[in-house]
Formats: sequence, structure tokens, C-alpha cells
Amino acid sequence: MELKWFYDQSEEITIKEFLRQQQLPKAFLRKVKLEGQLLLNHLKVPVRFKIRKGDCLHLLAPIERGHETVPPSDDPIEIVYEDDDLLILNKQVGVVSIPSLANPSSSIANRVRGYYQKQGYSDQVIHIVTRLDRDTSGLMLIAKHRLAHALMDRQVRAGQVVKYYHALSSRSQWSDHGIIEAPIARTESSIITRRVHESGKYAKTEYWCQQTYPNGAHLRIRLHTGRTHQIRVHLMHMGGPLIGDDLYGGPLTKTIRRQALHCGQLEFNHPMTQQPLHFEMNLPEDMQDWIQAQQVN
Repeated sequence: MELKWFYDQSEEITIKEFLRQQQLPKAFLRKVKLEGQLLLNHLKVPVRFKIRKGDCLHLLAPIERGHETVPPSDDPIEIVYEDDDLLILNKQVGVVSIPSLANPSSSIANRVRGYYQKQGYSDQVIHIVTRLDRDTSGLMLIAKHRLAHALMDRQVRAGQVVKYYHALSSRSQWSDHGIIEAPIARTESSIITRRVHESGKYAKTEYWCQQTYPNGAHLRIRLHTGRTHQIRVHLMHMGGPLIGDDLYGGPLTKTIRRQALHCGQLEFNHPMTQQPLHFEMNLPEDMQDWIQAQQVN
């Protein structure tokens, strides 16, 4: 990827100082220094050179060629939005975010790598910013190069990437709005499951009850922390595990055979332009079918 600036200030400063003012990540600049190029008016220069009014500074980042551990896949992806810096997907149920021993070649990362190759993109590294569990559907954010990833990570750490989930709880009685604050720790007998326990890390989940039904409720949820299985554990703790989430005691139904959880809304500022972005994705078919069945009953 490349960046270009036209300097219009009267004060002469070094390129190093100018880049510091742009608040570019230090690791990214080190990579450019080692493997990329800085061109001042089309000439390669060191960062101690001064930049003057009317100068053009061109930064060329090294190409990211990708890893052999992420082989490309021809399996489809559903693209919600794409530009030079970002890719927003609607992830389907049953697809993992990154390769694993059980799923070495069909993850979202593999599929995006295959898409990048078909499109002829030079950068082939897959920078997943927001992951989803295998059986959670909905919006995923992927950065298309290392700078966009680093800048999005800043927003994630600052709590500026806002995700709202739709959840179908097996408990019918919920207040209109509430906050669950309960620490989450590993379950002693398992490396997979989590539990609410005083030895765990602080976790905060906010919810809004959208609708109650005889056999459960539709909740809109925002995570204020990012603990493993946080929504699933907190809803179990409150006596209303997710429909379909048999790992945490949720009932299986004819229409839902996985945890009924969907990332339906994503909000953040574009890493390069700072433009506010907002994306929404409707409920998947299985969750809609469950709601319709409740309404009939």
C-alpha cells in the first residue's frame, strides 16, 4: 500500500517529525524503513531530510505476500463493503475465523486469501480485526493491509469499535435494559468452556430486551469487554443461556442447532479518512424462523 502527502505548511520540518505528527504506528514505520521506501519529490531520502512547503512525500510500504499457513480457498464469502483499506463480511454459521487443526483450509482467512488472489491484490496477508466464533453469524471486520490493521487495533483498544449482537435467550423474563458485570474465568475441568467466577477477569455486558416470548426473549447486546464466550457465559449466569447453545445449557430446537447469536451492527471510524461508518445485517434465517414460530404460538 502507499500514502501520499502534499506539504502546505510554511515551517520546514524533518520527514521524521512530519511522520510523527501523522501518528503512524512505530512498528509500521520501522517496516517501511527496512523494506519500503520514502520518496520526497520522487527521490529516495532518509527521514532526517527536511520537508518544505510544496513538497510531495510518498510512502511505499512493503508488499505483504501472505503465509503458507493460510492456503487460499475457493469457498465463497459474502461481502458487505469493500474499499482499498477494509473488507466487511457477513459470516455464515459453521465457518471458523482462522485456520485450525480441525479446519486448516476453509476458514474465513482462507476464503479471503482466495478472494485476494482472484482479484490480483498485491497484499495477501489476512488482517482480521473482529473475529466471531464458528457458530456465531454476522458482521466481521478485516483490514486489507498492516497500517489499516494497526489503526483499527487502536480503536479496538480504545473501545471505539462498537458491535451490537442479536441473541435469543431461553429465559423469557428480562428487564427492558440492564448491565451484567461478572468476572469470567476458565472452567477447571475444560480448556474450552468458561464460567462466572471471582478468580476471573472483569467482564461487562449491556443488553436491551427487544421482545419476550413464551419460550425465550430477543436481546440486543453490546460488549464492553471482550472475554472468550462472554455473551454465552453471562446469559447462562443469568439463567437464560442462548437457544441452541448446548455447551452452556441452552435448549436445542427444530430451527436452531447452534448458539443463537448474530453480530448485527458494527460502528467505527474509517482508519484512513476518519469517516464514521455504520453497518447492519439482518438476522439469519434460523433465528428469524424461531421468532416467527414464537409469534404464531
